[in-house]
This record gives sequence, structure tokens and C-alpha cells, in this order.
Amino acid sequence: MARDLLGRAKPREKQIVILEIIKNMKALRALAISAALLMCQPVWSSEYDPHGPSGLDMTADLLIGRPVLLATTIIGSAIWLVALPFSALGGNIEESTEVLVKGPARATFTRCLGCSANTFQEKEQE
Repeated sequence: MARDLLGRAKPREKQIVILEIIKNMKALRALAISAALLMCQPVWSSEYDPHGPSGLDMTADLLIGRPVLLATTIIGSAIWLVALPFSALGGNIEESTEVLVKGPARATFTRCLGCSANTFQEKEQE
């Protein structure tokens, strides 16, 4: 229907028809946002698995997570080295070392394969 209206309309009328179509799309946008939020619901409702990570979690961690964490450790170490004089002047060398170097290195090399950061911290506190 809209194509029929656009095909027979003058340029100014075409603009008006297009604006009317866009105005009527508000309901469609609301429906799309609602559908997207409903699709995310299973992710929000997931709970910690007491049996440990699945094979998919371990594979994703090995192929994606660990290389990213290794890069984060290397980049964090370089940033820490550049920021070291400023950290020394500010008296927070330990805090910057923990956040920029030790934390990413611990997550890269000592965290169990497939475990999330939250799981790692829970096991560390026990």
C-alpha cells in the first residue's frame, strides 16, 4: 500500500507519506524491544551451576577468554610500567600492581578452565 502511495505521489507528498510510515513504526519498535528483552530472560534467570563449567564453557574460555586475558595482562603490565613513577608519587604502587598486573595474570594462569571471575573469587575466599 505504501509503495502504491509513493509511486503516484509528488515529491512533497512522498515525504509526507514516508514520515507517516515512520510515525506508525513506534509500535513496531516497542514490540521489537519487548521481544529482545524477553529473549534475554533465560540469561538473567540462570544460576550458578554447582557441578562446574560445561565443555562449551571450557572451550570458549580456552579459545577466546584466555588469549584475551593474556593480552590484557601484557597491556596492563605495559601501562603499569608507564604509570609506575606516578603511582610511586601517589603512594599506591600496591593497588596499581594488583589491578593492572596481578589480577589479570591470576585470571589468566590460575583460574580454573571455564570458571567465571565470580566463581574464581568465591573459591579464593574459602
